[in-house]
Amino acid sequence: MPKTNKARKSISADKIAEMADRGESISKFFTNKGKMMPAIQRVNVDFTEPMLKELDAEARELNISRQAVIKTMLRHALDQQRLARSAR
Repeated sequence: MPKTNKARKSISADKIAEMADRGESISKFFTNKGKMMPAIQRVNVDFTEPMLKELDAEARELNISRQAVIKTMLRHALDQQRLARSAR
């Protein structure tokens, strides 16, 4: 008969935090396989109506959200700017 892996019971982040606050070891909950992600900060940006229409059209064409279009295009522009500066 093949061995079966027992499913681990999941525990909430709040419970892990409580354990840490009590001084208990919580290292068993971490695999060190992930990476730290920088904090996300929300910002408000004003766009003209024609620009929003363009963004929405692009979002429909790509079948992604307006926010995803903005992030993707901004990332692309920043990368291009960085490349242009490094070429100088």
